[in-house]
Amino acid sequence: MALKQVSSNKCFEGFQKVFEHDSSELKCKMKFGIYLPPKAETGKCPVLYWLSGLTCTEQNFITKAGFQQAAAEHGLIVVAPDTSPRGCNIEGEDESWDFGTGAGFYVDATEDPWKTNYRMYSYIKDELPKLINANFPTDPERMSIFGHSMGGHGALILALKNPGKYKSVSAFAPICNPIQCQWGKKALGGYLGPDASKWEAYDATQLVKSYSGSRLDILIDQGKDDQFLSAGQLLPDNFIAACTEQKIPVVFRLQQASCFCSPCWGYDHSYFFIASFINDHIKHHAKYLNA
Repeated sequence: MALKQVSSNKCFEGFQKVFEHDSSELKCKMKFGIYLPPKAETGKCPVLYWLSGLTCTEQNFITKAGFQQAAAEHGLIVVAPDTSPRGCNIEGEDESWDFGTGAGFYVDATEDPWKTNYRMYSYIKDELPKLINANFPTDPERMSIFGHSMGGHGALILALKNPGKYKSVSAFAPICNPIQCQWGKKALGGYLGPDASKWEAYDATQLVKSYSGSRLDILIDQGKDDQFLSAGQLLPDNFIAACTEQKIPVVFRLQQASCFCSPCWGYDHSYFFIASFINDHIKHHAKYLNA
């Protein structure tokens, strides 16, 4: 598949680039950001995939998270794809911020009119890694995944559904139990149909209950004052309980402010929260990718 370079910026002795390509899985043009550390000039590097959240493109993470310095130091290639197909001319795809464009939810849709294009699960699992490995100096055997919110959901389900494929997984404020929250019910119902039993295949809390693959150490950071946590959209407690029951290692960090006087609110759902702890996540993945 041909790649078209959209931009390239020198960054911490490496390069932050954006590319565009025609996706056979999604049947549209897709963009992804890729950070190439200095080490990539002389040898193969492991790859860390980032999945962004609702309304995001490939730009949000690469411009706001501030991950590049840590990625350069640990010699990691970091790939950040878009969050959904674009410009498919599907009726209703731009009507909601939490469904359709910018809201692919990392599932393979089975319902019309979404099933032809909205196949983000297969795009992330198969097509994108093949494209990256064919065009960049990667070590295909060393790959990890992380993400935020909807993308945290995507990272968790991809790791749990594909034991051994990813060396490590982490998430910021993930949607942990989508079959039980309004975001998930709307997206999974729209993409997969009304049979809720089919939704469980894309629910991390359900998947972890039957996980029997290789050891998977999970790191989750959650802001205490995240508005979507208090609104019941994220439901991390359900996921933690399932992991505990299955004896699957998970480090869950509820990040809060150092003081509690107004207006000193704690960490929320934004990229300011992500940027505050991104180095910990890069280090978490580097421990496994560089082992």
